[in-house]
Amino acid sequence: MSQTLQLIATLKQLLKAKGKTYAAVAEHLGLSESSVKRQFAQQSLNLRTLEAICAFIQLEFVDLIQAAEASQPHLRQLSEAQEAELVTDPKRVLVAVCVLNHWNMERIVATYCLSDAECIRHLLELDRIGLIRLLPENRIKLRIERDFEWRPDGPIHRFFQKRVQGDFLDSGFNHSGECLLFQQAMLSPADNQRFQKKMRQLLQEFTELHQEGVARVTEERDGTSLLLALRPWEPLVFQSMRRVPDERKYEQAQV
Repeated sequence: MSQTLQLIATLKQLLKAKGKTYAAVAEHLGLSESSVKRQFAQQSLNLRTLEAICAFIQLEFVDLIQAAEASQPHLRQLSEAQEAELVTDPKRVLVAVCVLNHWNMERIVATYCLSDAECIRHLLELDRIGLIRLLPENRIKLRIERDFEWRPDGPIHRFFQKRVQGDFLDSGFNHSGECLLFQQAMLSPADNQRFQKKMRQLLQEFTELHQEGVARVTEERDGTSLLLALRPWEPLVFQSMRRVPDERKYEQAQV
């Protein structure tokens, strides 16, 4: 829904909440009731009329904009097709990740080899799919829930997964801000599920730290990635030594 249509829809809700009829609006505007009804039905109210109706119900126009924004549904996840569209251009993925980390356009183009025009083009695409609202002066407003996540095993996950082994894990993990832990154990399926629950709780804490840090100066924070992985696994070199292959399979996880 375009911003104008959203404003009109929100204004209709506010008029109803305040008990204002089309007849009362028409009298205030000096128009016929049928004319006002037609403009609302055709969603053809212009800016001057919107402002006049706001004045009638003692509402600042900026408050109408904020109410319209608040009524917009926020995303918890993109569709498979939307993610697939994103990964067709690595620069678009880059811009998406930056805005999800609360970067503004100025910082994006100052940090990466993107022109203003390129960045705006990608921001407009993110606006089109509902990830952000691109505001005047290229300000960015996120339109996602706090628990927004990429689709499990979706195009974005696969985009990063391809780069995990040769990029993310290509480190000694011996510098400040780095940590790699690996442990092998024997777990029952029930214990495996219990530990997965703890992993999700840890991921939630990681996300909350990110949200709490938004108010801090951006330069005080670093882009940081966390990889949590768990699965029944035996190195191929060990599997090759088995007398009888282990063909047990876990059921497909329910997402």
